[in-house]
Amino acid sequence: MDFKNEKLLRQSATMGSGRARKPNPHFAMVAQTALAVAVIWVFCVLLVHVSHSRRFYADAPLATPLRQYYSNGYLIVSSNGGLNQMRSGICDMVAIARYMNATLVVPQLDNTSLWQDPSKFEDIFDVDHFINSLRDEIEIVKEIPPEMQQIQIQLEMEKHLSMPPRSWSDISYYTDQIAPERLKKNKILHFEKTDNRLANNGPIEMQKLRCKANYNALKFTSPIEKIGSKVVKILRDKGEFLVLHLRYEMDMLAYTGCNEGCSVEEANDLQALRYSVPWWKKKNINSTSTRLQGLCPMTPEETALTLKALGVDRETQIYIAAGNIYGGEKRLASLRAAYPNLVKKEKLLPPYELLPFKNYSSQMAAIDYMVSLESDIFFPTYGGNMATLVEGHRRYLGFKKTIQPNQKALVNLIDKYRKDLNWREFEAGVKKAHANRYGNPVRRRVMPEKPKEEDYFWSNPQECLIL
Repeated sequence: MDFKNEKLLRQSATMGSGRARKPNPHFAMVAQTALAVAVIWVFCVLLVHVSHSRRFYADAPLATPLRQYYSNGYLIVSSNGGLNQMRSGICDMVAIARYMNATLVVPQLDNTSLWQDPSKFEDIFDVDHFINSLRDEIEIVKEIPPEMQQIQIQLEMEKHLSMPPRSWSDISYYTDQIAPERLKKNKILHFEKTDNRLANNGPIEMQKLRCKANYNALKFTSPIEKIGSKVVKILRDKGEFLVLHLRYEMDMLAYTGCNEGCSVEEANDLQALRYSVPWWKKKNINSTSTRLQGLCPMTPEETALTLKALGVDRETQIYIAAGNIYGGEKRLASLRAAYPNLVKKEKLLPPYELLPFKNYSSQMAAIDYMVSLESDIFFPTYGGNMATLVEGHRRYLGFKKTIQPNQKALVNLIDKYRKDLNWREFEAGVKKAHANRYGNPVRRRVMPEKPKEEDYFWSNPQECLIL
């Protein structure tokens, strides 16, 4: 949805009838000056409003006042998961630290999970911008001060330092239990995990702080922004483009237990990977049943049919924001046949420009995140962390068009189409199933007793949006 500046309407007033008066030059000069000042003021207000509503990040003022408070201790956090799971977790930890009156240590990133990315926080995000943007909310330091390091070692030896916070917890869990029992007492606390440790709903000021951390403070480093902007320019110079978050990657298929369209050998490889990852708790998964419930990533073939039914033009540029597609180019053949202008960053840029990021999956994902925000349409084929965060960020940027696939309905329609449903009926069914799934303003569904099933805060941060 593009913002358009409203035209300023000028009203002219006529003087009363009667004998013509000689104009007062001093009065005319004052009136002209006042009018000029008013026009400039209105223009500045409009400019500020538009720029704040459209920018990726709002730069923190250099004179942002430092919040004065008595710190209850240092909070160390170890983010877990891929880039976007870590991103949402970091924002939650900012809010938690603020409410516990803690001093936050710059978060540690996950270097041990499946992706084996050794990137540090400062390799992906502008650490100084992060610290300065939030200085009016919490104190953030790059490391524990030397005088506290011995205490940290002692607590670690006594196993009093680290803990995994409880998932989907209200902020009161942290303020009423964790702060007095752990943080105030020991002065240092380490959270071992950050994923989904804060409930979707809470005080309005807490929600706004989560948004501030995500949309203002977490700014990518200059090298990442430079490459991301270059990819966007290359695409934009050729016209409109759609970003396809095609989650048909080996790790996602293994995790979900989905093997639609795979050979027996490929299905066995996926199962072997699933059983080899200890923190993936669900092992025995029925692929057919999972797919019928709409819980599988869409295949390239299913994606092509859906885009065509939704009216996406064949000549549309489609940028694939994903890692290596399982099955490679062979598996992409049907999608490429339907949409020949299929590209990835590896095809748009010379190898030497991507070389600094090549072995860092989170940095590569950051580039895709930037391109996804700037696209005319964003289409995720699975509701994972990147899909939900980009959806919410695009809402924040002005409800930019995001198609949210109704996967359960799509599976049913596609299976019928493969049997006896004609194209006209299939097309009508797909459009009907997505009538209200374009990233429009809506209210989150709240289910206090089932926090895992209610609408995810980060996909629709309504408290931070103008509805």
